[in-house]
Amino acid sequence: MFALYWFWFPGKRPFGATMVLLHVKCKDESQFLFETTVEVSLEELTKEIACIYNRRLKVERICFEIQELADHGITLPPNMQGLTDEQIEELKLKDEWSQKCEPSGGSVFKKDDIGRRNGHAPNEKMKDVLKKTIEEAKAIISKKQVQANICVTMNMVKDALDQLRGAVTIVYPMGLPPHDPIRMEFENEEDLSGTQAAQQVIEDSEAQLWWAGKELLRKQKLKDFVGKNEKTKIIVKIQKKGQGAPAREPVVSGEEQKQMMMYYYKKQEELKKLAENDDDSCLDSEWADPHALKRQFQGVKDIKWGPR
Repeated sequence: MFALYWFWFPGKRPFGATMVLLHVKCKDESQFLFETTVEVSLEELTKEIACIYNRRLKVERICFEIQELADHGITLPPNMQGLTDEQIEELKLKDEWSQKCEPSGGSVFKKDDIGRRNGHAPNEKMKDVLKKTIEEAKAIISKKQVQANICVTMNMVKDALDQLRGAVTIVYPMGLPPHDPIRMEFENEEDLSGTQAAQQVIEDSEAQLWWAGKELLRKQKLKDFVGKNEKTKIIVKIQKKGQGAPAREPVVSGEEQKQMMMYYYKKQEELKKLAENDDDSCLDSEWADPHALKRQFQGVKDIKWGPR
């Protein structure tokens, strides 16, 4: 008796899996791979892809803010941000959260030149906890996962967020001030108005999926566009409503075009070398004369015309 086993790793496609593989892009930039089925409702699919897309952006924003937290401590109250020490003293402003939100193991002062954070950064040990967690979270949502053929799921993005939340809790067991952007992100109360980050977010109600120049209408199923073959890999693009059809994927990818250019350049150089080596001066030599043997038999080999 023989038993057949297959092993599955989270995010990896098991051998022989019959799932539709979506390569999700925004504009021309790869975002992530996502597995689904042709039977899925496009309403459900669009919402799930938009949710993963937005949660990945949230992870990136939190990672940036945690890096700032590790370097310069918690955020100052809004009415103190951007002010100099003299202005703060003159206005008699006080940060009431500075002592309440002291990092574990004490703090190391490192002034924030921008004047956004209070400068009481965690010590080196706690800083390493934050930085290592940032690296792990970034690896989970990295766009390099596309090249590694690893699919991203909602659970993976949630794990990244949970890891970041856990690291912040370890370093700041008393929590962060309510105005700190990290806490606001975790509580889904972030205010992105007027920022570049706000332009990147695509709400699920405004999200559209496109494939091969066609909008994947929410009222239909995926099989209505790509057929019933589950072993399909397609590139879909996500964007906001009202932006029109996105640019189609080029017939030849950038890497393939680069390889073709290298091949033709190499052939051109080879042809140049052949042209340089095409020297026919040897045809004037005596041994290259096709009539030399005939003249030798006729005894007219050494006859020269003209006066001597």
